[in-house]
Amino acid sequence: MADVFDCSDPDQREAGLTAATRALARGELVLLPTDTVYGVAADAFTPAAVTRLLAAKNRGRSMPVPVLIGEASTLAGLVDAVPPVAHELAEAFWPGGLTLVVEHASTLAWDLGDADGTVAVRLPDDDVARDLLRGTGPLAVSSANRSGRPAATTAQEAADQLGEHAAVVLDGGPRTGSAASTIIDCTVPAPRVLRIGAIDLDRLREVVPEITD
Repeated sequence: MADVFDCSDPDQREAGLTAATRALARGELVLLPTDTVYGVAADAFTPAAVTRLLAAKNRGRSMPVPVLIGEASTLAGLVDAVPPVAHELAEAFWPGGLTLVVEHASTLAWDLGDADGTVAVRLPDDDVARDLLRGTGPLAVSSANRSGRPAATTAQEAADQLGEHAAVVLDGGPRTGSAASTIIDCTVPAPRVLRIGAIDLDRLREVVPEITD
C-alpha cells in the first residue's frame, strides 16, 4: 500500500512532497488533492507511467489523460502557439476548475493516449497540488477512481480505489466541491464545451461569447 502523508502537518507535507516527487521520477503513481476532486498522477513524459495510470483506472487509451501544470506560463511551453481564446479563458478562470484542450507542440515526447495531437491542460487552485507541480513539471492527472465509480473527494476514498497502485498519497483534507472541471475544446474555430462542471456556461460566455455547447 501507498505511504500516506497528512499535508495539514507542515513536516508531513514537506516529506510527502519529497516522497511524491521521487516516486513520480521513478515512474510510479501518486494520489493527490486538487481543487475539484482527488487525482491520480503520473509523470506526463514517461509513457510507461501513463500506461500504468490508465490500467489502474481500468481506462482505455481512447480517453487520454489530462495534464496539470503549476503555473499558467507553463502552457506556452506545451504548445506551438496559445490560441487567443485559450489565453482569455486561462486569464479569467485559472487557477480553477477549467480544462482547456489545445494542440500540443509536435516536439513533446509524451503519450497520453489517443489524443490526435491535442492535450487537455488545467492549472488547479490547490496549494498542495501546485507545490508538487512546481517541483515536477507537468503531470498526467486523472480523477482518482476506477472507471465508472464515483470520484474520490477524500484521500481515504482515493486510497480505497487506487491505493494498491500508488506509491504515495498526499492527504489534503476533504474536497468540498465534488464537481469535475469544465472542459473547453480550443482547437476548433468556435470554442466548444465538451463537459460542463465547476464553471457554468453563462460564466464562460461572459468571457468568450462565441462558446458553443
